[in-house]
Amino acid sequence: MSSQQTSNSTQGTVQPKKRLGEQLVEMGLVTADQVSIAITEQKKSGGPLGKVMVRLGFVTDAILRDALGAVLGKDSIDLTNAVPDEEALKMVSRDIATRFTVIPVNYDPSSHQLQLAMSDVYNLVTIDRIRAVVSSNLEIVPILASESEIMTAIDQFYGYELSVDGILKEIETGEVDYASLEAGGDEYSQPLVRLVDAMLADAVKRGASDLHFEPEEGFLRLRYRIDGVLRQIRSLHKDYWSAIVVRLKVLSGMNIAETRAPQDGRISLKVRGRPVDFRVSSQPTTHGENFVLRVLDRTKGIVPIEDLDLYEENLQTLKIMMARPEGIILVTGPTGSGKTTMLYSMINYRKSIDVNIMTLEDPVEYPMDLIRQTDVNQVARMDFASGIRSLLRQDPDIILVGEVRDEDTAEMAFRAAMTGHQVFTTLHTNSALGAIPRLLDIGVMPDIMAGNIIGIVGQRLIRKLCQKCKKKRNAEEIELFLLGLKATEEIQIFDAIGCSHCDNTGYKGRISVIEVLKVDNYMDDLIADKANLSKLKMAAKKNGFRTLADDGIRRIKIGETSLDELSRVVDLTENLH
Repeated sequence: MSSQQTSNSTQGTVQPKKRLGEQLVEMGLVTADQVSIAITEQKKSGGPLGKVMVRLGFVTDAILRDALGAVLGKDSIDLTNAVPDEEALKMVSRDIATRFTVIPVNYDPSSHQLQLAMSDVYNLVTIDRIRAVVSSNLEIVPILASESEIMTAIDQFYGYELSVDGILKEIETGEVDYASLEAGGDEYSQPLVRLVDAMLADAVKRGASDLHFEPEEGFLRLRYRIDGVLRQIRSLHKDYWSAIVVRLKVLSGMNIAETRAPQDGRISLKVRGRPVDFRVSSQPTTHGENFVLRVLDRTKGIVPIEDLDLYEENLQTLKIMMARPEGIILVTGPTGSGKTTMLYSMINYRKSIDVNIMTLEDPVEYPMDLIRQTDVNQVARMDFASGIRSLLRQDPDIILVGEVRDEDTAEMAFRAAMTGHQVFTTLHTNSALGAIPRLLDIGVMPDIMAGNIIGIVGQRLIRKLCQKCKKKRNAEEIELFLLGLKATEEIQIFDAIGCSHCDNTGYKGRISVIEVLKVDNYMDDLIADKANLSKLKMAAKKNGFRTLADDGIRRIKIGETSLDELSRVVDLTENLH
């Protein structure tokens, strides 16, 4: 085997086809001379070429890890910003992890897969030994990590309590060393550091969209927003809060000394083996700084449009609307109704090498390849209106505007649509048809709206019934009335009960209820004539338009959600006439 291979020929090791030295030169990370020097040194001292280059100072461990990942075609992980799964760590002892230079990152019980960070992902002997120790039925998924990061992670995560309850017990019996919260040394010996990481990991594990750290006069309240509803997770003693604030500010890059002004920051971590970002906001209150963290899980943020669980007719109408070469598509709904997810799914559907898609967001939530994304917060003197003006000089085919908030933004968005561009944007209204009077209220002229709006999507998110404990029963008379059925009809609906699988809430996960309004020529004429909402609704229904209530009722009939949950989010009385 050539001396430029990433690892020596050993029994049970599958060799990669590419050469590490050539890859590093191609990536512009080292020169050919440096590779030659490293090969010469390798012949003298032995060992893998990568280790020799790190020892000579030509590359860092992090650069080597990413380069090896490219060579081997394997995923790599930065363990310095990772929070391993507690269950995974329990499966592999510290002795085994140290002996084979591995560390477990995540265990998925549904697929029975264990993600294992390794410095040599092709060492089948090590993989087989780990499988023999853990379980013969377990599938080991190797992930590339640098050897030094693995050894540091073993020292950090083994021997320390990593569960929230365990860390709290540890804190009750010890003292808080505030200096170590800011120091870069052995910070995992400080339980408050592990407590914050454990809370972030726990929130991701439970599927929370937001974490709320809320200081009261005598205690700290921690709440998660799960499936759109806030749940109190636990209460902590007020003494812990100052240390938690310091840790959150250090992680998110905020000013530790500033306590009287609101601040924003961002945390990027690997949680359960996948990249997760947290958008952090602090707000001074009477009892201290209030922190809210929005969880931006990339695996959930960018969903293929076919996987949004839309009804077939809505999906086909949406695809027809997106096939139009120019005009505006509006996604409407209140905060937290899934508008951003819908926008990302739409541009992901249109994304291709021959289309230039550019976005203006506040802020950019999920990075996407092939799409030029701009954060209006980070660019000096740029708001949505001036940002659109700038994007039009970048030869775009499709423009995504985070939100139409004022007349200037609306005017520029419609101007882009009128000059041959397709524009996707959001608007805060209660329904798809409500977007028309809202645009008029902002200041958009009706004759400009007419002919330039392709369609409007109205959206809500409702909780999905837990499939393990939902209970079927016959609908009562008032319920039949709300469902738009006759009192003589018989239909069975489901109630939320609650079990351990759904944390006794009766619901697990969320689904969308959607109304898709395709604007045709007749609707354009009504808009130009400033027709009232009832006329617009009548015209839409003649074209087969189904409201949010109609879509939700169909969800109830097939047992996906309950009548109580739909009534919480959607006004069902609008159909009662």
